[in-house]
Amino acid sequence: MNSTELQRIKQRYNIVGNCDALNRALDIALQVAPTDLSVLIIGESGVGKEIIPRVIHDNSPRKREKYFAINCGSIPEGTIDSELFGHEKGAFTGAIGESAGYFGTADKGTIFLDEVGELPMATQAKLLRVLETGEYIRVGGQEVRKTDVRIVAATNVNMRKAISEGKFREDLFYRLNTIPIQMPPLRDRGEDIILLFRLFALQMAEKYHLPKVVLTDDAKQIMLHYKWPGNVRQLKNITEQMSVLSEQREITAEMLSQFIPHDPDTTQLAIIPSGGNHSYESERDLLYKILYELRGNVSDLRRDLNTVRKQLEETRALNGARGFEPLPKETSDTLPVPTKSAIAPIPTPESHIEFAEAEEISEFETLNLSDIGRQMVEKALERNHGNRKKAALELGISDRTLYRRIKQYGLDNEK
Repeated sequence: MNSTELQRIKQRYNIVGNCDALNRALDIALQVAPTDLSVLIIGESGVGKEIIPRVIHDNSPRKREKYFAINCGSIPEGTIDSELFGHEKGAFTGAIGESAGYFGTADKGTIFLDEVGELPMATQAKLLRVLETGEYIRVGGQEVRKTDVRIVAATNVNMRKAISEGKFREDLFYRLNTIPIQMPPLRDRGEDIILLFRLFALQMAEKYHLPKVVLTDDAKQIMLHYKWPGNVRQLKNITEQMSVLSEQREITAEMLSQFIPHDPDTTQLAIIPSGGNHSYESERDLLYKILYELRGNVSDLRRDLNTVRKQLEETRALNGARGFEPLPKETSDTLPVPTKSAIAPIPTPESHIEFAEAEEISEFETLNLSDIGRQMVEKALERNHGNRKKAALELGISDRTLYRRIKQYGLDNEK
């Protein structure tokens, strides 16, 4: 494309800039316009991707037909099929009439699918069918319909990554990517940044009858070296802020720093620090820490169980040495656990505790009163000088149970 034709296109669509990457994108758009090939525009958010499909449509044989620009990311997943392909009456709640959808309405025209990477997988399959055969079915319908639509799509996501993560169909990507057009980010456009600033400043001055803001040489250098994560959209916003808020019309570097964020690497992803007590470099490190703590808990469990076993053995030996007289089984009831140390923690699979040990603990927790004899009750009363409440507390039984044992052994008749 010659320079005259290029300047004509820039003037018609109010495109400012002379960088090679931008000129290349416009050149490809004009070359592909007379065809019906699908086009995929790739570029960061805010670079002006929406200009290219308009250039393609206006310079194509379809220029007298309808043109629709659709933001796929702004339509809810539950209604996007109805918006694109239409629906029949009663297809869903609220469908009081039928709808032709964008593909039905834009027959013979052009549809621009912005943020096409946000389409649900089910909708992607239907879009692929339209691209390959021109056929589609309305929501709630059965009739196969035909449409002749030129599709131009745009995305700001890494499509290769989206495909590898299963978020975008590979066959649809290749079908859309017949003619790729790469839009350059603002930080790579050099002097175009200053040209765009002048345009936006002039527009604000004319619209609001304000003196036009200008940049000093040092302020221009800051503009040229800034990363511009929001691209042309961010530059326009900052220019508008300076036009309204700045008292002086000549913007110096110091004044410019009040409007431009100080972080020059805002295009980078946030990095989570790997150090600290509560952060881990990976899930594997977190798992190792959990296993390490679990191993410590298992060791503590073993220690507690050994203590319980020793207490059990000592209690049995003590009961045997005292020669307790068993009580009749029909009058026996269970004792609560004498001390909290007899309660073992819940075992885990890693503790390797034998079943026999668990039975011993259970037996210790449910000692029967048949193991407590007359002699033990007598000694408890003697040590507490006949105070039944203290004696019952020492034996680990209730006052009522102790009273029944005293009557049964005939100790209430002894003086």
